[in-house]
Amino acid sequence: MKRMAFLTLLLILGAGCATGVPESIRRPAPADPGVAQVQTNIKAHLGRPVRWGGEIVRVENRKTETVMEVLARPLRRSGRPERSDRTSGRFLARGQGFLDPAVYKEKREITVSGTVDGSEVRTIGDHPYLYPLVKAEILHLWEPEPEPRDVYYYDPFWPYYPRYPWGYPYPYYYPYPPYYRY
Repeated sequence: MKRMAFLTLLLILGAGCATGVPESIRRPAPADPGVAQVQTNIKAHLGRPVRWGGEIVRVENRKTETVMEVLARPLRRSGRPERSDRTSGRFLARGQGFLDPAVYKEKREITVSGTVDGSEVRTIGDHPYLYPLVKAEILHLWEPEPEPRDVYYYDPFWPYYPRYPWGYPYPYYYPYPPYYRY
């Protein structure tokens, strides 16, 4: 009976640690080159596995595939792109089939795991730009993070403040404990 209870508890704890993020997204590819590194010498990196992520700039649906232009961002340990202004360039992610542009829309965060499959020259404004092309095996679209809220700190020592020599802060009476906004 104790053994069964222990196994049940172990199963519950193990299920609580499960995540919906695929393993190839959470772990970097071996010898994972960066976007700028691949961009300088695409032929040397053809067929190499990569794990890149960033912010979707544009989605283009073709007959049998979808090509996404992604502004590359550094990845956190979980594989999620950081919210920062740092970028190592742009890349194109090619996924199989139709991906709805209403779901895969601009400014959504995405992480791509796949292999370098060549390059394509496009223009950004009037400037020609060489995009590394990734044949995506896994595309992970991240849920939007909630906006940061104001955090209020309640002072636990409020009733024990040393009083002024004339009592409560004279001449005003503030009936509520002080809150500090950070």
